[in-house]
Amino acid sequence: MKPAQTLELGDRRLLICLGPGGVGKTTLSAALALNAAIGGRTVDVMTVDPAPRLLDALGLTAGDSSIQTVALAGLGAPRGSRLRALKLDPKATFDLLIERHAPSAAARDAILANRIYRNLSTALAGVADYMAMEQLLELHRDTSTGLIVLDTPPAREAIDFLDAPRRMLELLGSRAVTLLSAGRSALRSRFSILDVAARAVLSAFDRLTGLHLLGDVQAFVGSFDGMYAGFADRAAQAQALIRDDQTFVVLVTTAETERIDQAIEFIEALTQLGLKLGAVAVNRLTAPLPNEAAIAGAGLPAALKRKLKRNLDDFSALQQRETSALARLRKNVPASTRLIAAPDLGREPRTLADLAEIASALYELSA
Repeated sequence: MKPAQTLELGDRRLLICLGPGGVGKTTLSAALALNAAIGGRTVDVMTVDPAPRLLDALGLTAGDSSIQTVALAGLGAPRGSRLRALKLDPKATFDLLIERHAPSAAARDAILANRIYRNLSTALAGVADYMAMEQLLELHRDTSTGLIVLDTPPAREAIDFLDAPRRMLELLGSRAVTLLSAGRSALRSRFSILDVAARAVLSAFDRLTGLHLLGDVQAFVGSFDGMYAGFADRAAQAQALIRDDQTFVVLVTTAETERIDQAIEFIEALTQLGLKLGAVAVNRLTAPLPNEAAIAGAGLPAALKRKLKRNLDDFSALQQRETSALARLRKNVPASTRLIAAPDLGREPRTLADLAEIASALYELSA
């Protein structure tokens, strides 16, 4: 099986797939990763999407968050190629980050035992976004990996995910972090009466509720002392990586009117983030239809011909709607961005062979 060369990734090391929910983004991510591996590259594919569809498509254990190797036997992959996949576990990634970068064992244990940390590391989407960036940096540091394919969360969450490094840098430089970590003497000398009042309100809340919220928050923020510079440095690295010229961003959509509208919004949001869009992939496009004359000339019963004719009319109407939607999409795709299509497979992709077939069928949409 020969790999498709539609995207011509060359020696790029990061391919980011994003798009609205329900357009087959995860499936196409897996197909592109598999295609690159069949072409001889060493590939890691990571999904940030909370649904386990990517691992299902690759035939791997959905409940396992560790990196798993995909068997490529029978697909024509040359010796030395490799495909691995993992599903992000934000809590495990955050715990590992603390264990690796805490300045001491005591600081590590204090953070991991803090109730603010235990809730923060599992409950907030922003933490998951940043942990995904940490995991991405770990994969990127592995010199044995030639290409990383990143399957992002669906819809607007993908934009939040790509913006996570900037938001982390803002947080680490914010007045709130400095305020919470400051002692009383520092408060008197460095902060305004409004800052002191804010802490007074939290202290009063603690006394009334008995929750000791301020103390826990201060202990949590203070336990990270000495680690903030490292967080900021890695956030800056992640921000640079996703904007690097060697990073290729693929926006996945379908030719439905609603999805095209969402894709156009994505294009505008990516432009605002300063991200260059490499390609727009229109998934599940209707395959070329037979000529009506072919049905009329076929040696089939008249009743069957009438039924086929009705089906052809329905599919023709669908194809016309797709053509109209694609015309709108072309007007909004940057001139330097490629427009490609993946034809409808006609069935749910369930095997590696199905994924390879999807990738090999990609083609460039004419202007």
